[in-house]
Amino acid sequence: MRLHIIIAVVFWRGFVDSRKIRGISSSYKRFYRERKSFLCIDGSKIIPFEQVNDDYCDCEDGSDEPGTSACPNGRFYCTNLGFRPHYIPSSRVNDGICDCCDASDEYNSHARCQNTCWNLGQRERAYVEGQMRALDEGLQLKQQLIEEGVLLWREKQAQLRELQQVAEDLQIKLEEHRRRKHEADRLKEQTLKALEAGDSSFSHRNRTVSSVFRLLDSNKDGSLTVDEVQAKVALVRDEEQGLSEDEAVALLGGGRQMDLTMFQHKLWDTLTNGDSVKIKEAHGAPGSVGEDPHLKAADRAAEWEASNLKKVEEAYETVNMEISDLRKKLAIDYGTDWEFLFLNTQCYKLKVYEYSYTLCPFNQVTQKSTAGTEVSLGRWGMWSGTPKNQYSQMVYENGEPCWQGGSRSTTVTLTCGTETALRSVKEPSKCQYIMDFQTPVACQPVLKQPGIHSEL
Repeated sequence: MRLHIIIAVVFWRGFVDSRKIRGISSSYKRFYRERKSFLCIDGSKIIPFEQVNDDYCDCEDGSDEPGTSACPNGRFYCTNLGFRPHYIPSSRVNDGICDCCDASDEYNSHARCQNTCWNLGQRERAYVEGQMRALDEGLQLKQQLIEEGVLLWREKQAQLRELQQVAEDLQIKLEEHRRRKHEADRLKEQTLKALEAGDSSFSHRNRTVSSVFRLLDSNKDGSLTVDEVQAKVALVRDEEQGLSEDEAVALLGGGRQMDLTMFQHKLWDTLTNGDSVKIKEAHGAPGSVGEDPHLKAADRAAEWEASNLKKVEEAYETVNMEISDLRKKLAIDYGTDWEFLFLNTQCYKLKVYEYSYTLCPFNQVTQKSTAGTEVSLGRWGMWSGTPKNQYSQMVYENGEPCWQGGSRSTTVTLTCGTETALRSVKEPSKCQYIMDFQTPVACQPVLKQPGIHSEL
């Protein structure tokens, strides 16, 4: 009989022990070992061990009632084998609502909770595995974009060097054409002064002949060639058509070139008479300023050189603008490996209700209504990510003024994905926009993913 009583006591004590440690994580079980007294975890009080989980709150931190709802600030630990463990407020214990997926919080209530941890764990594991596969694919795509970015960066650098060389060559041409224009203008001025003074002397005629010869002699080698005559001499009846090679050879006296002496005795008179050929008019230039053949020749030569100078000046200005634009683009921070460089010439659109949003990375953000009105939501400002990943966020600022004051701005958060696309646009506060922009180059290697209990 006494043996039976001892066995019953041991059985009851085991039942009490299992009841007392309910709602405790394995890391806290050392505080709840069976002994005569229990020290509140915050050290505020010592109570008899029998008062642990007796449904009465003795400790200020609620540590004596981890498995009941007695303490308002207590916490109940859901073990949730097969899924994620977590804490719930102890007030939810035995309240008739299933909060733990393993149903451990409703051990003494009318609720009939099912253990759903394994199914939840399976779904979450499948989701995490999918995310990891997407991350791996994104990192592979990122590596490709890094390689493309390096090549693109080198191409841009080579393009800059080529443009700089073109600019240097055009600078030399510009100085030469300025000299030629100055010479042509001086000849024209001398001719006008000579006409006004009635100077038709042989010496002045010789000076005029020599000056026109030098203007036609583009390469300054002391002789006129077929190409030089075709370039600057035209038919009177049809200037646009130009001279054929045979016509140019005929003007050169049947040969392929002509020196100053032959020019003075043969081609000069033909040019000044103006019956069949003339020095080409510059495009868009005014017409003749007089009937004197010498003046007409000098005027056409001056117009020709002015037209050529303008063309070279325009080309020089265009090249310098391209150099300036390319330098600005190359000055932007495209990432440590130039991985974001490919975005520079791209734009991405997303329609949200009645508005269409366009993000052009490193340039601007715009909003267009169905009525066709386009508004600037900011121009490229800077990277504004965290210290650990500064390339996780972009800021576009100084957009169009907002009716409440200030200007519109947009913050773009970059997230990892296998495609490059604008995913969402929101306006959390007036004229302040946030965008979610997904791209493989935002993917970062992950050393360790949060685990899920898979014990059976």
